[in-house]
Amino acid sequence: MIDRSGFRPNVGIIVCNQRGEVFWGKRVGHRSWQFPQGGINVEERPLEAMYRELHEEVGLLPEHVSVMAWTRGWLRYRLPRNMVRRHVHPVCIGQKQKWFLLRLRTDESAFDLNATHKPEFDGWEWRPFWSILPEVIYFKRTVYFQALHQFAPFIQGVPAECPDDCLPEQLERRGGGPDSSADLATAGNRDAR
Repeated sequence: MIDRSGFRPNVGIIVCNQRGEVFWGKRVGHRSWQFPQGGINVEERPLEAMYRELHEEVGLLPEHVSVMAWTRGWLRYRLPRNMVRRHVHPVCIGQKQKWFLLRLRTDESAFDLNATHKPEFDGWEWRPFWSILPEVIYFKRTVYFQALHQFAPFIQGVPAECPDDCLPEQLERRGGGPDSSADLATAGNRDAR
């Protein structure tokens, strides 16, 4: 499903533990790492898509996590020109994402990267909250920064501001993605459901 502007609706998921560290997954067959994410199906609400993707990608069930917050608006990134498949219609120029912050409520043994027949990750680790930004592929960095920046106040012990080497202007010098904006919603808001 691609919208009229060429963006594919998607959910992004940040799972944190009690220490304020975040789940960081290594993609199958690649050297790249990322947060769990995936497309929103037709007739599916973002919250439903998040729970489906959470299970498909890391094996967690709704009872394993608490929803702490989500972005109300969409965070967008554009694909680099060489990644846009112009021969496929409708043409997808990027993704618009609704991000969710989750707290793990169970033991980490609940993670199961082989929960489905086509795993997305073949490894994972807990990482300090801001530490992942330099490793994010350049065209997604700004969206990752925006999601982390909005969610930092919800995690006790995590600085609300990122270190200097992860500031947007630093990321832009390394090829960060396009600017976008979003408002923050807490778990009490019904917009994501």
